[in-house]
Amino acid sequence: MLEKKLTTKTGLAQPYSLSKRGEGPNPIDIHVGQRLRLRRTLLGLSQETLGEAVGITFQQLQKYERGANRISASRLFNLSQVLGVPVTFFFDDLPVQDVELLDEEPSETQEFESMARRETLELVRAYYRIPEEIVRRRTFELVKALAGDNSDASREG
Repeated sequence: MLEKKLTTKTGLAQPYSLSKRGEGPNPIDIHVGQRLRLRRTLLGLSQETLGEAVGITFQQLQKYERGANRISASRLFNLSQVLGVPVTFFFDDLPVQDVELLDEEPSETQEFESMARRETLELVRAYYRIPEEIVRRRTFELVKALAGDNSDASREG
């Protein structure tokens, strides 16, 4: 089903092949579905509520989130508007450049699962309820320090 990344003479990566019938979901569809589920969950929306907002059943939304059904461009645009994110949000962190096979990223799956945990969602929601930007920034730096992240990349003078 999945092919290794092919490189042309120009050094540009060629796209992965799309799944054929009976081969299971395409890894890109799975990724987009995971990002859809992540945003929906972060906003505290049920599948039924989001489905009603975009005019589909919760069962159809489940299929999108699993990657079992592809999301059309117009539907993806509609979902991005309802969820308050750009369409590119659904493709963020897509592991096309740095991996040989799209489904060989177990750490990404683990990262997604940790983002979908209730504890993580509550932490993110609480963080964004902090009204003062400077307090949010300091809280962010504190959490990074507690986690042992010593990078200064996100600090602004």
